[in-house]
Amino acid sequence: QVQLVESGGGLVQPGGSLRLSCAASTRIFSVYPMGWYRQAPGKQRELVASFTSGGSINYADSVKGRFTITRDNAKNTVYLQMNSLKPEDTAVYYCRLTMVADYWGQGTQVTVSS
Repeated sequence: QVQLVESGGGLVQPGGSLRLSCAASTRIFSVYPMGWYRQAPGKQRELVASFTSGGSINYADSVKGRFTITRDNAKNTVYLQMNSLKPEDTAVYYCRLTMVADYWGQGTQVTVSS
């Protein structure tokens, strides 16, 4: 059973930064789509940023220029650097890994508030 463990969430003021990490319990390879999604209260889960199987990156329009996704296959980890955070970025952030099946982490809360 593949496990994904997210960390790095918390409370931050508007304009601040956070770095999320997602560590997988299995080897990850660049052909595996892997990325971050988020779900705010009362809203559907949405893509934030993700690597595709072809190695490209997709970003939600709302985070382009502010968030950066990276991955370290040697550490089986994907990261999300979030800068210039806004209150509307408040959500539970989930990591997703697609292999033969889809795997999700337990989520980490990000709250942007003054």
